[in-house]
Amino acid sequence: MWPPHLPAGISSRKQPKQAHSTELVAAILDAAAQVLAREGAHRFTTARIAERAGVSIGSLYQYFPNKAAILFRLQGDEWRQTIDMLSSILAETRRPPLDRLRSLVHAFLRSECEEAAMRVALHDAAPLYRDAPEAQAARASADRIMELFMQEALPGVPEATRALAGDLIVTTLATVGKQFSEAPRSLDEIGTYAEAMPDMICAYLEGLRSPSRDVRDLVAVDTGN
Repeated sequence: MWPPHLPAGISSRKQPKQAHSTELVAAILDAAAQVLAREGAHRFTTARIAERAGVSIGSLYQYFPNKAAILFRLQGDEWRQTIDMLSSILAETRRPPLDRLRSLVHAFLRSECEEAAMRVALHDAAPLYRDAPEAQAARASADRIMELFMQEALPGVPEATRALAGDLIVTTLATVGKQFSEAPRSLDEIGTYAEAMPDMICAYLEGLRSPSRDVRDLVAVDTGN
């Protein structure tokens, strides 16, 4: 059941079953992404989407009852892409954990910059769906992926410390990614940030792995020894 404050009809009317219907929905969603990125959530209308997609407004309404349903679908697709990225990179157990973390930061920053306009618009529309069951499920799935990764990256570290470290990593990625992508970035700029961020995060994790060593190093620096 949807939470009471969510608009009725926020989900799609029906799922496409035939090839033509699937293509129509894909065209609507592609047009919606373009309109959203160019005009923002506040000027996002079903009429603009239908015009951009080259379909009638009636055809659009067969699958999406209102613009909130389209925004919700776009956000749902973004959640799935993010979870797939997390899973495919962090669960690749043949590689050392910190190598995977570096790959994740690179992929995340590139993704944030490539889709910055639409992400900002989706963020503006977030009150429509942030408490929906799908949103809660997406957060739980991402949390579980990070939890399993942190168990591997920090074996022997107390659970509370691992949980805090995972939360700090996710918060840092989200915050830096959002702020960094607000301005156009060159590939060199993205590469520089994507190298520096993992250095910072990996140093933090290494410190959690060997806290006594880090304390001795700090004491040596302090005393000049």
